[in-house]
Amino acid sequence: MFKKGSTSAAQRDPELLVGLDLGTSKVAVVVAERESRTGEAQIIGIGHSPSQGIRKGLIVNLDQAIRSVKQAVADAQNMVGLELDEATVAFSGSDVMSVRSKGMVSLGRSPRPVMQLDVERVIEAAQTEVAVPANQSVLHTIPVEYSLDGHGGIDDPLGMTGMRLEIDLQSVIVPTAALQNVLNCVEKAGLEVTGLVIKPLASALGSLSPEEAMAGAVAVDVGGGTTGVAVFSEGRPRRLSIIPVGGDHLTNDVACVLRIPLSKAEEIKREISLFGDPESQDETIDFEIRGRNYSCPVRDVADIVKCRIEELYGVLVKTEVAEAGLPMLPAGLVLTGGVAKTNDLDGFVSEVLDMPARAAFPLDSGRMPPGRNGFEYACAAGIIRYMLERERNPFRYMEPSLDQIKRQGPTLRGGDERPKQVPKKPAGPSGLEQMLDTLKKSFRELF
Repeated sequence: MFKKGSTSAAQRDPELLVGLDLGTSKVAVVVAERESRTGEAQIIGIGHSPSQGIRKGLIVNLDQAIRSVKQAVADAQNMVGLELDEATVAFSGSDVMSVRSKGMVSLGRSPRPVMQLDVERVIEAAQTEVAVPANQSVLHTIPVEYSLDGHGGIDDPLGMTGMRLEIDLQSVIVPTAALQNVLNCVEKAGLEVTGLVIKPLASALGSLSPEEAMAGAVAVDVGGGTTGVAVFSEGRPRRLSIIPVGGDHLTNDVACVLRIPLSKAEEIKREISLFGDPESQDETIDFEIRGRNYSCPVRDVADIVKCRIEELYGVLVKTEVAEAGLPMLPAGLVLTGGVAKTNDLDGFVSEVLDMPARAAFPLDSGRMPPGRNGFEYACAAGIIRYMLERERNPFRYMEPSLDQIKRQGPTLRGGDERPKQVPKKPAGPSGLEQMLDTLKKSFRELF
């Protein structure tokens, strides 16, 4: 998994687990050392670099994306003092489908214990019910629950006795080209890909406590270009999805309405509070652009951000949660990702969805390097937990063969496949209110 420049033959190399988070805003590499006695892993370093060549989670410029990965890997190597050569990769994108199917197999005319072969047979039976388009691939096959002789709610049927085994299976389907481009990018950056994981799953594993996952919760990771949604119940993911809207859209809205550069809009966005006291809302934000001084009311910026967040959570996230078909989610929403830094976001989201909400640091934040343990690193930390989960239970999260994915078609060779950009209309003569109405209208038409 790694190489060390100066190690004596007698010295035993530690076992490392390496995860790579391909994001729209940043690329992060997390390195954990496994404890040989307990099997647990301790994060010992995180490298990162600004993300280039990636938009809305999709690789649009291969060369730029490769450079970003190399920079993040080099940063991680400098921190841990080891040369890394393989990683499990988390990625995002669009057109992700979460499909449920059921399967059933007979165990015989008389009760007998369930064997591993039986589990494999029932999973295969459920897989045959899933229609996968020719240009897409099943990335994750996740058992939601098993049933024996009509009795459901079984987490692991191995060794249990019955005559009929059934399964409720979730399949996560993604475009094959997106998988191939991720593999192509990471391998050209000098890393062997040992596994792939969709970002909403990694973020949920990195931020949801076991109690929240059992009770029922929604992990929402708002990154730069996309929003990952993972609905958990009874410790299992019930629905995984990606919404092509993220923090960059908030910044674009502020820049569009105020007619200021994106960099300045990002600064201003971070200064406002969604639930500030009335007096603070009446204050102004002063800023400078190319030597000239400007100011705008705090209330105006807050209204712009609220407009987009209300649409994102109140419409799109709410729809994804409803698709999971769970009547209750007592643990509510767990917010992570870079946008979770927004002041009072959890209170505003809780009001919009009428559900409890909290902004969540990574579960392992106390054991992560200072400055690299914030909301935006939940996905990176979750990759390590994903790798450990797969080792403990191979049937928990099943992946296809990477060689099979590579053989299914051509990969992106340049940066000519770019997501279509939705043009934003400039502010009309009627001012801020008309602009907010326009943003809402265009948002609904798009999604």
